[in-house]
Parts: sequence; structure tokens; C-alpha cells
Amino acid sequence: MVEIILASKSKVREKILKDYEIICSVKPSNVDEEPVKHSLLKEGASPEIISKNLAELKANKVSNNIHEILVLGADSVIDLNGELISKPENRKEALNILKKLNGKKHSLISSVCISKNGSMIWNHTDRAYLTMKNFSEEELKIYLTKISDEDLYAYNVYQIEGEGKKLFTKIDGDENTIMGLPVKKIKEYLYNYK
Repeated sequence: MVEIILASKSKVREKILKDYEIICSVKPSNVDEEPVKHSLLKEGASPEIISKNLAELKANKVSNNIHEILVLGADSVIDLNGELISKPENRKEALNILKKLNGKKHSLISSVCISKNGSMIWNHTDRAYLTMKNFSEEELKIYLTKISDEDLYAYNVYQIEGEGKKLFTKIDGDENTIMGLPVKKIKEYLYNYK
């Protein structure tokens, strides 16, 4: 299988690729996502379009400076009835996000893009649906005390492979998608890449 560059500093995404025996090196894109999100939201873009655009932007940025090597960009967002929910900047924001999702069904969208020589050559978006249990504010605060800062800012407000699984009554979708990388489709594409 072809070797790729992961345009992300996400340790989770890197681990998923390695677990699926996809050889990768890491070169973070360092894209400032907020102005891009803000601009797309002003244009009325859906959370799915924002996720796709950010994945492509990250892949293209790294791919511009590296020739003939495939670069993988990825982005994940929470979609609550059409409202984009981004990663929290601090613990107060994290609590507010959990309160917003409390007792409701939302979807997590993960988009991936593979670029070569600065242009997208393939992309894929997957969506998982999660229904959160009803919690008191105190229970949500206790949950947040169990999550380290590093994990909180890396995985959004829940880690599906850890404590976060206890937050939900129902999960429909691929666990890797929820962790930020629909890896089976990536592997399929790379396997058939010529």
C-alpha cells in the first residue's frame, strides 16, 4: 500500500492509521480553522460542507509543498439540527456544549481528503448519530473532571473509546468516524490507488 502524510497533529488519527497498517508520516497543516468556519457560516454553509472544506484545506496546504506524495487531511464537527458545534476552547465552553447536547440526538461528521501536488484527488464524508442521556448539570461537571485538558481539546467533549461512551443511550455509526477518521474508506482508496 502507498505511504501517505497525515496533515494533522491528532495522535488519535495517527493511531487509527497505524492500527489499520497504513504507513504515514505526520506534518500538521496548522490551518487557522476559525476564520474559515466563520466565513463559511456567514455564507450559510452546512456543518457537512464546513467539515469537507476544512479537510481539503488542510490536505492541500501540506500537499502544496510536497510533490508526488499523497497527503491526508481530516476534520470532524458536531451537527446539532444544522448548528455547527466546534471543539471547546476552555472547560466552561465544554460544559455549555454538553448542556446543549444533553438529552438530544446529534450527528458527528468526519470528512477526509487526499491531495496530491496541492489538489484534492479524493474525499469522503461519514456521519455517525449519537443520542445523549439526560444528565443534571452537576453530573456533567463531574464527567468533565474525569477528562484531562489534553483529551478534552483533542477529542471535543467526549471520547467514545473512553469515559465518553457512558454519555449515550444510542450510537449509530462507525467508532473510527466518531474518533475523527473513517479509516475503512481511506484504506479501500489507498489499496486501489495506482
